[in-house]
Amino acid sequence: MAEFKVVVNDPKTGKSYQKTISGTKANSLIGKRIGQEIDGVFVDLPGYKLVITGGTDKDGFPMRPNLQGPGRKKLLLKGGIGFHPKRKGMRKRKMVRGNTISADIVQINMKIVQYGPKPIEEAVQEGEA
Repeated sequence: MAEFKVVVNDPKTGKSYQKTISGTKANSLIGKRIGQEIDGVFVDLPGYKLVITGGTDKDGFPMRPNLQGPGRKKLLLKGGIGFHPKRKGMRKRKMVRGNTISADIVQINMKIVQYGPKPIEEAVQEGEA
């Protein structure tokens, strides 16, 4: 059974809220990709629309939107997610994970696209209670 830590970002205020999702709601997220819009019901935020922006796996490797599939791969990177070069023109081979959510993912990052009827602070508190 999958369990994810979901970090939901509110672009209006810049605040982030963390929730733990398990059971059937977590299983319904498996197979989704970075950039897909999902309903907030999967994350105990009814009425909200969220977009998946990234995540990390159990060993800390980041998800990269331009690598298809759920697996890990070593890519030659010149910048962006997974590598930040110290000098101009620097490239390095780094291990990153694909853009599809699998059971190996621990953290999923999302941002709010459409707000629900309740303020986000109240909706997060009700989901924890």
